[in-house]
Parts: sequence; structure tokens; C-alpha cells
Amino acid sequence: MARDIKKVVLAYSGGLDTSVILKWLQQTYNCEVVTFTADLGQGEELEPARKKALLLGIKPENIFIEDLREEFVRDFVFPMFRANALYEGQYLLGTSIARPLIAQRQIEIANRTGADAVAHGATGKGNDQVRFELAYYALKPDIKVIAPWREWDLTSRTRLIEFAEHHQIPIARDKRGEAPFSVDANLLHSSSEGKALEDPWNEPEEFVYQRTISPEAAPDRPTHIEIEFAKGDPIAIDGERLSPAALLTKLNALGKANGIGRLDLVENRFVGMKSRGVYETPGGTILLAAHRGIESLTLDRGAMHLKDEIMPRYAELIYNGFWFAPEREMLQALIDRSQTHVEGKVRLKLYKGNTTVVGRQSPKSLYSQQHVTFEDDRGVYDQRDAAGFIRLNALRLRLMKRGRD
Repeated sequence: MARDIKKVVLAYSGGLDTSVILKWLQQTYNCEVVTFTADLGQGEELEPARKKALLLGIKPENIFIEDLREEFVRDFVFPMFRANALYEGQYLLGTSIARPLIAQRQIEIANRTGADAVAHGATGKGNDQVRFELAYYALKPDIKVIAPWREWDLTSRTRLIEFAEHHQIPIARDKRGEAPFSVDANLLHSSSEGKALEDPWNEPEEFVYQRTISPEAAPDRPTHIEIEFAKGDPIAIDGERLSPAALLTKLNALGKANGIGRLDLVENRFVGMKSRGVYETPGGTILLAAHRGIESLTLDRGAMHLKDEIMPRYAELIYNGFWFAPEREMLQALIDRSQTHVEGKVRLKLYKGNTTVVGRQSPKSLYSQQHVTFEDDRGVYDQRDAAGFIRLNALRLRLMKRGRD
């Protein structure tokens, strides 16, 4: 284990794990620690993190707490939603998309403060260690990375608590003993994993859910909303223009009230194992339906189908931590080009866990009622043309059948 670390930037939440890591870094590496705490809309008060860092001996100038909600939604969430990204057909990538922003700011702070290392609190079993470290190395190839969970012998929550008590690190009352499950949250979603959720046969208890009421408890009358888009991004709800973070916050509230956005998933981690997670993405679930709704009106068939073909690859790159890889950036350029004319309004009905598109309109619409009507269409379409179209497309099938009989 290298010991030549002078200053390290720690991704710091102020919770038990990262507070223990902070003290462990000071002891193990005898280095100066800089803490970075990001407000990504996790819904927690962040000032206690500053107070705890000060208590643990961090200099005030080495404590960074930043509100990154707007940047998170504008530069990471919205570009991802232009692709309609779903990992393994279901997961809206709420945890995955937050990691590159945190890592990016850690590297920026390291450059500003002269730090020669960065550290994170991800375990050696999960995806987050990969996501953080791929981003670190992509942005600063020679940076030193410290991953305490891969180095120390504090292999259980009991050991962490014993370490914290020995070093007089304050522990939140509900962190004593075994937590029923682990929670990660940001403005896009919350995820719950482990402990009570480890058996994929057992239905999650209602107390697991953080961001939504149950569909059964949702109102008996539907909620109708309109979302306006410009160049593939949402810009307004019911005529009210909102910033990216404010818009997603409002969609989250609408989704929560209607029991929308729950997902119980067994997924394939990048490191090789399967895991079971319970995810809540209320606003994102609404946004995905709305975005596909406006694309159905404004995207050419070939462009739409190509997007759907590359989407699984794009989603996998984000899930696996390759946000800063050239192939993700190349795919993003293609996706963004497809959104040039994706503008207009989508009307949705929210009802007991469901999001249904019930209307869409656009000044760039490719929908021609004259062509699809069941009424007189002789001015724009000659139905006799279809006979030659079908015969040409059937030619290879006919030749194949004749050649094999």
C-alpha cells in the first residue's frame, strides 16, 4: 500500500462510512484531507456534513459543499433522457448518472487545491467503484485513487461502529446496529438495496419506498399534465417554464402523488454478480413517456429505429461507468443531432402508478392526417402504388421459396 499521499479529496456525505473513511485516511496515510459534498437533490440537510468535517479536524478552506442540482439535471440527466436510456430494458440509471458528475468535481477540486489523490466510499463488490475510478482516470490519468473498502480490515458495520466510537466520531442514532437496507438518492431517483431486500422472492415492505406513495393509495381521479419540449429537452409543465432542476422536482412531486415510478429489479452488475434493487424514479418515469411521445410525432422512422437500436449500448456504457469514454460521446453526438426538431407538447394522464400519453402536438410534426385518413385520400395517396411496393419486397421471399422446393 502506497503511503506517499500528501493531500486527498474525499467524496464525503457525512454519514458513518465516509466519516470513518476520513479518520482512516488521516491515520493510514498521514495526509491532509479535503472533503467534497455534493447536493444532487438527495433531500438531506448538508450543513451537518460541514460540522462533522470540522469536528474531525478538516480545515474550513478544505471543506467543499456545492449545490449541483441544476448542473446534474441539465448536463447529465437530460442528455441521457434524449436517448430514452434504459438499462436491461427497465432501469432509468439514477445512481449511474450521478457518479461522473461527483467524480468530475472531485478532480476539479484536486486541481484547485493541489491534491495528488482522490478517495471514494464505494465497496469492492459494487458498480460505483468502477464508475468513480473510470471517471477519475479519464479526467486525470495520473491521479492516485484510494478505495478504503479494498484496503482496510473494517469488514462489517459492527467494526465500523466500533472504530467510530473509539475515535469519538458522532454516529446518527438510526445507524447503530444493522440497517434494514442501504439507500442512495438524488434528484432523479432513490435506490434501496441489501439486507431485507436480498432475497428476490420476498416482496418489498411498504417502508422501503422513499419517493412514492403506493399506487393503491393514489387518488381515484387521474391527473392531467402537459409537458413542452425544445430540442428534445423538457422546458415547461402546464405552460410554466422551469429550470431543469425545478422541472424535475415538479415531475417528482406529481409522480409521487400518483404512485408512479416504482421498480423492483434483479440486474446484472458490471463486476459480474446479480443484485436486487428497489428503485423509485417518479419524475423520470413521466419524462421518459413524454419524450417518447413527442418523438413519435417528430422523428423520422429511420432515425427513431436507429436510436432504439443504439440505446441499449448507450445505457450500458452509462451503467458501467464510461460516461467520459469517446464511444459514449460519439453516441451522444448522434443522439443530440436527432433531437433538432423534437419540439412541441405532450399531454399525459397520471393514474395509480401509470403514465399514459393521451395527446401530442408539434410545429415540426411529421404526422399527416391527409395520408392516414380513412376518408377520401385521392389527392395525396394512390393506394394502387402499394401493390408494386409489396411485390418488390416479396421478390426475395418468392425466389427463396422456389429455389428450395
